Parts: sequence; C-alpha cells; structure tokens
Amino acid sequence: MPSLKEIKNRISSVNSTRKITSAMKMVASSKLHHAQMMIENMLPYETMLEHILKSFLAAEADASTVFSASRPVKRVAIVVYSSNSSLCGGFNANVIKAMLHAVDEYRSLGPDNIVIYPIGRKVAEKVAKSGLQSGGDFSDLTNKPDVQQCIDLAHELGNKFVAGEFDKVELIYHHFKSAGSQVLTRKTFLPIDLSAELNRDHERDLTSNVATLKAQEYLRNKEKGNASKAESVAPLNDNFIVEPDIHTVLELLIPKLAHLMLYTALLDSNASEHAARMVAMQTATDNADELLRQLNLQFNKSRQQAITNELLDIVGGSVNN
Repeated sequence: MPSLKEIKNRISSVNSTRKITSAMKMVASSKLHHAQMMIENMLPYETMLEHILKSFLAAEADASTVFSASRPVKRVAIVVYSSNSSLCGGFNANVIKAMLHAVDEYRSLGPDNIVIYPIGRKVAEKVAKSGLQSGGDFSDLTNKPDVQQCIDLAHELGNKFVAGEFDKVELIYHHFKSAGSQVLTRKTFLPIDLSAELNRDHERDLTSNVATLKAQEYLRNKEKGNASKAESVAPLNDNFIVEPDIHTVLELLIPKLAHLMLYTALLDSNASEHAARMVAMQTATDNADELLRQLNLQFNKSRQQAITNELLDIVGGSVNN
C-alpha cells in the first residue's frame, strides 16, 4: 500500500492536470462559439447559392458544363481537412482513416495519379510519412480560415480539372451538426454532383455548446416542436430567365460555389475540432474528478489506519507497563 506522502503527491499531480484540462475545455468552448458564429453568418448565402445553381443545372437542358460532366477517372485529387494540434479525441484519427480508405479505393490508378491536398498539420504529416503525393502545404488555413486562400485553391483545382489533370476531386472533412455530433463526410467536389441537392443534410445546431446526449436530445425535440409551429416556406421558383446567356451565368456562379464549398468545409472542420476538443477535455476533467475522489478516499483510509496503529501501539505499551 502506498504511503500517505505518495498519495498526497498523486492528489497534487491530478489536481494540476485537472486545472489544465478544465482551462483547455473553457478555451475550446470559447473558440467553438466563435466558429459557430462564422458558420451561421456564411451558411444562408452558401446554401441558397448551391440550391440555385444545382436547380438551374438540373432544370435547363442546355445548361451542361464541363464542371458537371462526369468522365472516366484516371487521376484524382482529395482535399482532406484535419487540425494542427492534438488533444481532440478521435478527430484526426477518423479523418486519416477515411483518407487512407479513399486512397485504397483508387490504388489501381497508381500512386502518381492520387494527389492529396492536406489542410491541417496532422494529415500533412501522415501524407509525408505514407509517401503519398501532396498538393502543397495549407496548414495555416486551419488556425486562421481565409476566404482568399480558399478562392485560390478552388481556382487551382478548377483549372486542373478543366485541363484534364484531374478527373475527380473529393473532400473529406467533419460536417458540424452540433457540439455533440460531428459527421465524418466524404463528398465529390468536382464534377458537381446534381443528385446531392436533394439528399444533403443542412440540419445544424449553432446556438448551443452543450455536448451531452440528454441535452442534445432535448434541444432536438424542442427544435422539431418549433419547426412544426413555424409557417411553411414557399419553395424556390426554378423557372429561370437567364440574362445575358447560360454560359456567362455559369462562369460566374460555378467559381463562387466552388470556393464556398471549400470554405464551408473548412469552417465545419474548424468547429468540429473545437467541439471534439471540448468534449475530450470535459471527459478528462470528469475522469480527474473521479480519480481525485478515489485518491481522497484512499488517503483518508490510510490516515485512519495510521492513527489506529498509533493508538494500538500506545495501548499496547501502557498494558505492558
């Protein structure tokens, strides 16, 4: 059995660790709130632009474009979003696992025909370690999401897709639904997937930082109740009048949608990272509290036993005398 001094030192060590995890949880919660605000400010514009463009491409028979035409896949690019730091649970491990699974699917194309665009230091390190071909270093985007860099990256990918250097471009990231739910998502970036409009999930909770299951269930039921009371929104009119012509409109809309898709995925990944770190630090804090409870109980038992032994020695000594 450890001595009282050893238990006391262990309690002090766990207390120090608990202070760190609790502080990191508060910092992650603050960053998560900021990330939620960024998504909330950008999301309505991105959602409506995507719906307009995809409805336009689906409704107009002569609205076909090189960005929506599928072709045999001979060379593929995969944009993968991760974080620059750790201590966020299985966030990075899940992204890297999905990336390796996608690489295995395209293994028949050859390693030179698979290009990874790593956004985040963790996935960049894995790409370098695995010997995969990298499209560049975009680690600074993870800490400071920048619209202009997303525009430049979308422009680069679009030009290479049009030139035939890439036949398909995919995105792998965590779709942020709420503080307690981040869905690992893999979707096609180019060519534009028209069928994804009907199936895409836009449900998000950007108002709460609560990550417990019971709280999430309560908020979900409350949101459903509010939605049933709200007035129905009129559907978007898909009967378009195009001026000056279809191709001019597409040349303006498609680049905007492309960089918005990259920027939305970046914000989703950023918010998911902070949510995952907040949950991980909360779990670590709870574990530290439980460990402290057990150590304090063990300390009290050991101290009581030491007192009892001293009393027995005193009584035994007095009897002998």
